[in-house]
Amino acid sequence: MATVLSRALKLPGKKSPDLGEYDPLTQADSDESEDDLVLNLQKNGGVKNGKSPLGEVPEPDSDAEVAEAAKPHLLEVTTEGYPSETLGGLEQKAASSMVSYVRTSVFLLTLGISMILVLLCAFLIPCPPRDLHSTWSRHLGSQGGGDLSPLELADVNGDGLRDVLLSFVMSRNGSAVGVSRPAANLVCLSGMNGSTLWSSRLPEEARDITCLKLIPGNLAETVCLVTGTYKMLSAFNATSGKAIWTLNPNYLSNGTLAAPVVVLPDLDEDGVRDLVVLAIGELQPDLCFLLVSGRTGSPLGRPVKYNIVGVGNLIGPQVYITTNGAVYILFGFGNIQAVALRDIFVQAQNRDSSPPSLQIEEPEWEKRRSINLSELIDVYSDGVELLQMVKAPDSNCSNLLITTRQGLVLLRGQNLTPYWTLSLQGLRSQPTPGYFTDDQTLDFLLQIQDGVGMKKMMVVDGDSGSVIWSYSAPCHMKETPTTSAVTSDRKSVFLFWAEGLSPASPSSGIVLGTEPPSLHHLYLLHPTFPSILLDLANTTGTVTASEVGINDLWKDAFYVTRTTGPSSEGHPAALVVSKLSLRWALMEGQMAQLQESTPKIGRGELRRFLSRIKFVEAPYEI
Repeated sequence: MATVLSRALKLPGKKSPDLGEYDPLTQADSDESEDDLVLNLQKNGGVKNGKSPLGEVPEPDSDAEVAEAAKPHLLEVTTEGYPSETLGGLEQKAASSMVSYVRTSVFLLTLGISMILVLLCAFLIPCPPRDLHSTWSRHLGSQGGGDLSPLELADVNGDGLRDVLLSFVMSRNGSAVGVSRPAANLVCLSGMNGSTLWSSRLPEEARDITCLKLIPGNLAETVCLVTGTYKMLSAFNATSGKAIWTLNPNYLSNGTLAAPVVVLPDLDEDGVRDLVVLAIGELQPDLCFLLVSGRTGSPLGRPVKYNIVGVGNLIGPQVYITTNGAVYILFGFGNIQAVALRDIFVQAQNRDSSPPSLQIEEPEWEKRRSINLSELIDVYSDGVELLQMVKAPDSNCSNLLITTRQGLVLLRGQNLTPYWTLSLQGLRSQPTPGYFTDDQTLDFLLQIQDGVGMKKMMVVDGDSGSVIWSYSAPCHMKETPTTSAVTSDRKSVFLFWAEGLSPASPSSGIVLGTEPPSLHHLYLLHPTFPSILLDLANTTGTVTASEVGINDLWKDAFYVTRTTGPSSEGHPAALVVSKLSLRWALMEGQMAQLQESTPKIGRGELRRFLSRIKFVEAPYEI
């Protein structure tokens, strides 16, 4: 009321001298004085003609007179512009309300659109597949014999999970008339659930399956090379299972394939890596190499023969590339010899020159060329059983790990001199590399026959060749595969099969089997707790092959086994393929205490440690 009266009396209102408009700031400053003035005016009796009165004004007789007297004052106020402030304030408030409304509407509209997009993405874009337990078993029926158990892991459908490829003999009755070799089947199982992705018929039993990219680059298709036991060499598209090419068996008319195919650098400069196979004739010394195009499967020249003398297992062939880039092929019978890939290429092409990439030589290797057979280089000749390439620490070359009838020898790849030698008896299976110590040098898990129904598991230090862990366990399976997986802290877990173990007695430290020999358990050894084994799984069948793969998305490792059940006369053995998630199995496994440790390890402490384990791809290749 005071404000209305003050405006009507025109006392506090001021105009801007520049714009001729009402100044609200001045109005705000004079509110208090206005109220005081209005009170004084009321006491003095009002105003006259809108100006400050010096005298008294007659009091109106009625309300009508008051209204009549107010009209000219309102008109006068209107003419002087005071309603412009009122209208401007209303317009300003209306504009402010409109801006607030628009802002709220835009915010709600944006929020709604974002929610709709999120829901669309959730329904339309598939989430990466998660293995959950990653545990499944697939019964593939009865296999009709066969002595080999090829097993390979490769991602063939692009879902980020490695799938399982294997081959098995279907039935000996299904072979062609007059042919003693049975037909086989090449099967690819989904790594997610074990379902069949594709299958292909093979004319003979497969010796080996190797899946890789023959063309450099991430966009190249994965190719699976299948080597047979007789004359078959085929390349299959890993995604569809269709054969890309097959080597004509007529090129091996005088021999059969003696070993899996070996991948070489690109020799014919067509952008695809090439291959070499080793064939053996009716007489043992007759060995020949055949270079094969990786693109077409056609021979790159004629076979190259070598007559060698040796007693024992066939070794190789394996490709070795030195630090300087020289390429050699290692092979032998109970010994190890090397031949330069350059020499094989020159003879196969029947010419004097070779590509520049093959003209590199390794001086330390060339010094070992034999006098009579100038093309062959003597590497090792003392009862060789197995040969492995082991990555050397802090180097781009590999060392040679040689298993002999007398023990284990590690040769330096640079100059072929012994790094260390370990004398052992009864070592027949291939050592499994992994990181047991903290020196980032590959160590090796060995299994040695230790009496009837017993085997000794031991870990050998890769730097010194000394035994740093060992334990004897009951096991009646002749040969059981061992594997390892690398964790994110550059340690390795080692997996092996044995019969059931009971907790060790603190006084004796002896572990005895508590179950019948038909039941075998999968045990895991972690270097942080060397006095504990984890029992992850068990089976009543015979484990013939196993592989470990890595799930990069979930930092998990999975363990794939190929198992055959017991067979009887007239009933072939059943074939079972199983997959087990290691991270899940670690949390569900049972602890077997090998010996008392100080301080004592509690189950809670062990479980917390195991829950933090993450698996990664191995930084080495064998």
